[in-house]
Amino acid sequence: MILEMKVPSPGESITEVEIAAWLVEDGDYVEKDQPIAEVDSDKATLELPAEESGIITLKAEEGDAVEVGSVVCLIDMDAKKPEGTTEKEISKVEAPKAVEKPTETTTTYASGSASPAAKKILEEKGIKPSEVKGTGKDGRVTKDDAVKAIPSMGTPAGGSRGSEKTKLSMLRRKVAQRLVSVKNETAMLTTFNEVDMKPIFDLRKDFKEDFKAKHGVGLGFMSFFTLAVVRALKMYPDVNSMLDGDYKIAHDFQDISIAVSGPKGLMVPVIRNAENLSFRGVESEVKRLAIRARDGQITVDEMTGGTFTITNGGVFGSMLSTPIINPPQSGILGMHNIVERPIAVNGEVVIRPIMYVALSYDHRIIDGRESVGFLVAVKEALENPIEILMDNNPKKALEL
Repeated sequence: MILEMKVPSPGESITEVEIAAWLVEDGDYVEKDQPIAEVDSDKATLELPAEESGIITLKAEEGDAVEVGSVVCLIDMDAKKPEGTTEKEISKVEAPKAVEKPTETTTTYASGSASPAAKKILEEKGIKPSEVKGTGKDGRVTKDDAVKAIPSMGTPAGGSRGSEKTKLSMLRRKVAQRLVSVKNETAMLTTFNEVDMKPIFDLRKDFKEDFKAKHGVGLGFMSFFTLAVVRALKMYPDVNSMLDGDYKIAHDFQDISIAVSGPKGLMVPVIRNAENLSFRGVESEVKRLAIRARDGQITVDEMTGGTFTITNGGVFGSMLSTPIINPPQSGILGMHNIVERPIAVNGEVVIRPIMYVALSYDHRIIDGRESVGFLVAVKEALENPIEILMDNNPKKALEL
């Protein structure tokens, strides 16, 4: 019996996917639930598992865009697993030979010959076809070769001038479209501030070992920033709102999107109801989502529905940036690297670990007062975490 495997829907509103990579070859014997392909949607990269065991026949090429519900491969379920194979070693089974096509007439070109278009371009440049290394069939000089050809004028040569053209993944193309649309369709502004991170450094120094020993996760900066953002969003609800045509949608919950770097590029999984989480809860959820993104297991549902985004360019060494809003959200907070800088404290110059923070916001829905007030509220919570975020009881807040 032949099973037609069709592309499942990876999420609501997704109508097509792209075959990013086949993990098996045509004619292989595959086991049920064995990953056979990686498919890109406009939101995530997902693995496609075999629905049954048998010999597989591929019906799409890598890079093909296929509609949800269309057939991508066939599995012959009557085929037997070859003897001597194991679960980890699935031997290649010889696929039926394709019907031989009639031999087509081909033309052979002499090395150094050029196409008419290439000849014209080379004549204008004063270059002989024999002086150009052709990349066409049998060394034929193509129009592209002629365009790239440089007349010899006694200048040094010999360096590599290679280039490679590769198609962007569907995920990357969609991200590019969304970023351009944000710049074109929102009134985006950015406001900046600086945070003295010494109080958080001191807390982590005192409690990070006990925290990790009890909870199995590190006490990082993300929990402090997430809880500071949750508090600020409650104080300035417009920052937690979004536009829908002529209407404003206000949320009474805080779903915080966390930008993480995955193997296929930037991904933004969501911490649901962050307002109900403790320091341990935030750190555990950040670790879980980061691992799933790194391993390519993140789902579309886990990256949908955030109300505000936090991105940390500081892990790559960024000192300052203007992060781009993650639509349809209205605001995004950018964290940056921490550098020791001289600042004035009580009339004296001291050295403190300082982080610059940036809030990009949609001015159509958020006014300057709200944006600046929000960022100041975040700064206040980070510079006085024991009082504002821990109710003056660090051990209880950290569940130690």
